[in-house]
Amino acid sequence: MNDMPDAFYLPAGDDAYEPTRATESPWDAEAQHGGPPAALLAHLIDATADPGTRLARISVDFLGPIPRRRVRVEVSPVKPGRQVRLSEARMIVDGRTAVTARAWHIATGPKPPADGESLRPPALPNAGAEQRYFPGLADWGYGRAVEWRFTRGDYETLGPAQVWTRVRLPLIAGEELTGLARTLIVADSANGLSATLPLGQWLSIPPTMTTTLLRAPEGEWVHMDCRTHLAADGLGLAHATLCDPEGYLGEVAQPLLVRQR
Repeated sequence: MNDMPDAFYLPAGDDAYEPTRATESPWDAEAQHGGPPAALLAHLIDATADPGTRLARISVDFLGPIPRRRVRVEVSPVKPGRQVRLSEARMIVDGRTAVTARAWHIATGPKPPADGESLRPPALPNAGAEQRYFPGLADWGYGRAVEWRFTRGDYETLGPAQVWTRVRLPLIAGEELTGLARTLIVADSANGLSATLPLGQWLSIPPTMTTTLLRAPEGEWVHMDCRTHLAADGLGLAHATLCDPEGYLGEVAQPLLVRQR
């Protein structure tokens, strides 16, 4: 991308944010990809959480196309609590709620006596690996704001895909990019990465996304092992297993509306 923006969002005061070109959807230059809004709502919910708690699950509902215009975010508690807490956030554009999110925080505690199953992702490809994008979409904002290094498949291959991702920009200008934001920025890409039908001929729309996290990633890289399954009646389900170089992070699930264009 020419002239990389400072961040995905620029603070505009009074809980408002200006989305930059880094949020740009591959299918509509005037709309946002779902990843940055999901990360922004998660980040702002997380800022209200009590010390000693960690975000364990977030469900994000996309109520329609998300215009790439100034947004305002409202955060409110749903179920306060010392051990578990449920919070809600709303992204409002032009007076309309465009995205909602609900997140559970769970209190941390002593380390259990067993760590559970170990899972290791493929090795990170070398820095010389060619950077590819969807055919015909070489300069779309969100795609350029993330580094993609495939370990299985690529943008031109249909079906399961494995890819290392590295977010190149802060979520909010002037703020450090957190591991939570780094994960949520890419989580909504699972269905596009593992599409089983040609995207130029078929719609594959996730109206909602749920991400469940064991922990936040260590370092800059998040690995996604993505698959899409299709039902006979026009629905689908995209799923991704998340890892960092140290091991397992969590899961992403997206139900899909699948229709021929």
